[in-house]
Order: sequence, then C-alpha cells, then structure tokens
Amino acid sequence: MTGAGVELVPFDELLERYEPALGFEVHVELNTVTKMFSSAPNAFGDVPNTNVNEVDLGLPGVLPVVNKAAVESSIKIGLALNCTIAEFCRFSRKNYFYPDTPKNFQTSQYDEPIAYDGYLDIELSDGTVFRIEIERAHMEEDAGKLTHLGGSTGRIQGADYSLVDYNRAGVPLVEIVTKPILGAGSRAPELAKAYVAAIREIVKSLGVSDARMERGNVRCDANVSLMPKGSNTLGTRSETKNVNSLRAVEHAVRFEMERHAGVLDAGGKVVQETRHWHEDTRSTTSGRPKSDADDYRYFPEPDLVPVVTTVEWVESLRAQLPEPPAERRKRLQTEWGYTDLEFRDVVNAGIMDEIEATIAAGATAAVARKWWMGEIARRAKLADLEPVELGVSPETVVELQGLIDAGKINDKLAREVLDGVLAGEGSPTDVVASRGLAVVSDDGALQAAIDEALAAQPDVADKIRGGKVQAVGAIVGGVMKTTRGQADAGRVRELILKTLGVEG
Repeated sequence: MTGAGVELVPFDELLERYEPALGFEVHVELNTVTKMFSSAPNAFGDVPNTNVNEVDLGLPGVLPVVNKAAVESSIKIGLALNCTIAEFCRFSRKNYFYPDTPKNFQTSQYDEPIAYDGYLDIELSDGTVFRIEIERAHMEEDAGKLTHLGGSTGRIQGADYSLVDYNRAGVPLVEIVTKPILGAGSRAPELAKAYVAAIREIVKSLGVSDARMERGNVRCDANVSLMPKGSNTLGTRSETKNVNSLRAVEHAVRFEMERHAGVLDAGGKVVQETRHWHEDTRSTTSGRPKSDADDYRYFPEPDLVPVVTTVEWVESLRAQLPEPPAERRKRLQTEWGYTDLEFRDVVNAGIMDEIEATIAAGATAAVARKWWMGEIARRAKLADLEPVELGVSPETVVELQGLIDAGKINDKLAREVLDGVLAGEGSPTDVVASRGLAVVSDDGALQAAIDEALAAQPDVADKIRGGKVQAVGAIVGGVMKTTRGQADAGRVRELILKTLGVEG
C-alpha cells in the first residue's frame, strides 16, 4: 500500500525501529444559546448565512462582547480535566487569511489560556491506564463552513467553486491541547481513539456541548511524529485536521505512522504540514505547510477586556460538576451487573450512554446489552459505522423487545422489523403492521401448516411417534418455512406432539 507516492511500512515492522510521539488538539463546540462574541443564535442546521450579525461578519466599527456562559462552560471543562484555572486571562488575535474567516483573524487565546496544566487518565481496552498531560484548554471562536462543489469528493481538491456559510462563524469553541505523548508504542492508535472518546464523554456529561462528532461538535487534530528507537529528539510532525469520528482518529494515527516510516526509510524528510483525512480510502493527503505560532502574528485583542476569575466563582462551578466519568462507569457496571469483560466491551464500543438510555426507557440491562452488542453492533460493522451512527434509538429497542415479550413477533421477525425501521418505514409497531410480520398464533392456521409439514416428512413423523421427540425440530422448521418464520414456534411444537399423540 502507498500513501501519495510513499511506500507505507507495515505497522508491526515500523515499531521495531521507531517510537511514535502523539499530540492532540480537540476542538469542542459549546452549546450556548448565542455565539462567543455576538448575540447571533448558535444553532446547527439552519438556512445558510441566517445566524449571523455584524460582529460575526467583521464589519467596520462593531465591538465584540464575551459570552459569560461560554466562559463558565470553559471553566467547567478545565476543572474536569484537572487543570489550573487562570485568575486572569486575555484574548488574542490570530491573524491569517481564510475565506471562512470574515475578519481575517480568529479571536482566540494564545499565551494566557483560561485553563492549563491538567491531565486525563485514559483506560485502554485491556484495563491499562495511560495518563495524558493536558497543556491547556483555551477559548476561541469557530470559523465558518466551506462547501466545495463541482468535484466528486466534496473536498477542495478538484472542486469548481466553493460556497461559504457564516452560520458557524463565531460559535464558541474550547480547544484542548495535550503535551507530547510518548511511550504509547503499538497502542498509539488505540490511545488516540480512547482519548477523544474520553473528551467527548466528559463534555457531554458536563452538558456544555452536544458532542456529536458527525456534526463537528467535537473535532480532533491529530499530530504524529516518529523518532528512532533510543532517540530523545522528537521527529517532525504532521497534523491531520478535523477528524470527526472515533474510528477515523484511530485509523488516521495508524496511517500517518506507516507513512512517516515510509518517508524516513526511503531517506526522506517528513514535511511539517497539515493533512486531510479521507474516510473512503482511509488515507491522508497533503494540505498546507504547518504554521508555527509566530507565523500567526498573535497580539492581544484590543476590543475585549481580560477575563478575571475568583475563587468563589470557580468553586461554585466546581460544585456543579457531574459525577466524574470513571466513577460513573463503576457505578453503572455495579447497577447493571455486567462482568468486567462485558462492561469493557460496552465502553470500547462507545455505547454506554445508549445502554443507559435504553434501560431508562424501560429495558432490562441484559436486554439492552443484547441488542446494542448484538444485532445493532453487527449491522454497524457491516455498514462500517459506529453503533451509535446506525440511527437506532433506545426507544426503538424497548419497543422491539416489548413486541417480542408480548408474543407478537419472535427474534427472527424482530430483525426484519429492524430492517424496516432503518429503512424509514416508521416505528417497530408500524413496520409489523405494514409488512404483515405479526406472529401466526391462530391454531387453525398453524394446524394447516403442521399437517402439510407432516405429510411432506412422514419418516420424521414416524420417528417422533417412536419416541424420538427431538426430531420434532424438523417439522417445526417446515412449518416456519411455510409461514415465513411467523409461526409461534413454541405453540407449533405443542400442536405437532398433540397431533401425533406424543407426550412432550
């Protein structure tokens, strides 16, 4: 396999000669009512360029005002990441030209972030705990959104033209930056996925972000470099921008490690640059040379006053923090009665919230796990999606199981009902009615199918009469085939034995 002309080095092979160094910049969109520095609505999915005002467009003479709710959300994130909260911090102007940044600068924080020097303990799939040091979490505003048209990929490469939607311009962001992460070795891709998952879990539990990666509420810039084994000098890094799924973060880190090794093995030099992730090919392509901080000509924002915090304010926000995710996991495992392995599988699949919601909607812990770790996970894997991306709601699971428990459908029919739900045919009850999938439990209809099956397999009927009751399964199978799997198997068995005069 190659990456833009570079021969990729197999993952296991590169680990014999190189040690990865990682770094992550996770951007979290806050779910405040209004934007970071203006009164324009902060809402997703509205008509393009309707949630904007003069401040967002950078018109002459306008003045920004800091959103207090965004500051408080930022402090909560910092506290949840075990950071020190700054007593005094300022905003800066990060200067660069980009068509989705109408002011030609981004209002951000540079040398004075709201939160700094934190850490987060990440549990990997086998229970290993890896501590990631947080350099800082700073406040800034999001840019607008470019839509590239005329090409086949939806990306700027090959597009005929681009349209700009400024609805997202000015949406409050918190950027969480790690210190260099060393020592991950072969587990670097897994650690990348687990770290972003942990950030998403934290901000969702805090209630400060909708945390929907498919909408860009949580995006990760993944920095990767390699250094020869035994070296203490960090290699040149690449930064894969705006990766917006857990699976993609894992794959992007693995690909970049293999690509870097290919460049180094060929005697080349890794270019410090941004890279674009392509989900269809699970590869990256070059973006632009990566700028360092001094290239952005940061200087203090003259139109905004500094943010000053007090101990009382910070402690009042600390008191509002929810149960820490690690403690929540322990509590839920105890409440649900899952084994360590079962619960770890649930966490690794990223469906803990969905199972909790399914139980809250009326399912037992066993039923919730059966569906999410079984049929839903299987379908998600076939579609190359995360289970939560499949579009099955907790209420759908509860309704499906309720139909099974009521004897209206069986497990086989439930899978067909789920097909209909995912195809947009309505609720499980709607699909059962429209597709005629209800279990056939009428004795008259069942008896006709039984008589037909017995006539088709007289030798099996004789075996059952002779005492081989286990052979009844073949007749049941014939009835299920005739009824398209809609017969009540238990009742069919009873009627077969009754017909043949055999005690079951």
